[in-house]
Amino acid sequence: MVQEPPRRTGFSGPPLVRLLARLTDTTFYEPRQDVPNRLSQWLGWADAIALSSALKGNPSSVPSGLQPPAEAGKIEYDRVRAALELAITGNERPATAQQEARLRAAARRGPTASAAVVDYASYRRRYVLLQQSMESSIATLRGRLRTLLASISPQAARLAVVDAAMEQALSERELVLFADIPKSLEAHFERLREGAGQTIPATAGSSSPSAGPTEWLVVFKQDMQRVLFAELDTRLQPVEALLAALHEGKT
Repeated sequence: MVQEPPRRTGFSGPPLVRLLARLTDTTFYEPRQDVPNRLSQWLGWADAIALSSALKGNPSSVPSGLQPPAEAGKIEYDRVRAALELAITGNERPATAQQEARLRAAARRGPTASAAVVDYASYRRRYVLLQQSMESSIATLRGRLRTLLASISPQAARLAVVDAAMEQALSERELVLFADIPKSLEAHFERLREGAGQTIPATAGSSSPSAGPTEWLVVFKQDMQRVLFAELDTRLQPVEALLAALHEGKT
């Protein structure tokens, strides 16, 4: 029986961080500084100048077309989100008959052998590829929404410029933080695999496709998918803020 990591309580951070904390049995502490103070530590002087210029600027609005900006933005958002969700759920291939046979054969050799058959590298590659897809698709969507926002009014156009400056300023730090997620999942993978090696009995003489040798892997795949969805939600937060601005300033 695969045992889940202990559930931590008392931490009210973002859902993605809470999920990773539970899966990796890691303690995260509430930040002592408020958002403006933390943000000031992340921005370099060049970023601060660009952001200041964006806040002081007075760009003019540029019409974007016949379709209302808020409606066009929602359509684009729904399309991109649906495509990314499909990529997360649709690319997962079930274990082939050959892989299942290898796992059952390994289980007959001993409880540890069945866990050793599976390697994390393929899951890391898949996660990184999905991260790259999210990054590219969401960046394009965010730029499109800024264009729509800039078509509403000079005030909305200024907000679009500020968002572009913030995206540029924080992109490198975001890249570093998101790159740590596959590493955290690897620790979770190894713990589940080690637990399977210790607890799964050998199934010698069994001709049925027992879930024992692969139960831990099913748990890991489900957990990885949950982390991917949580990361997608996190990455889409700036986009959803632009959507809200489009809705408030719709013409």
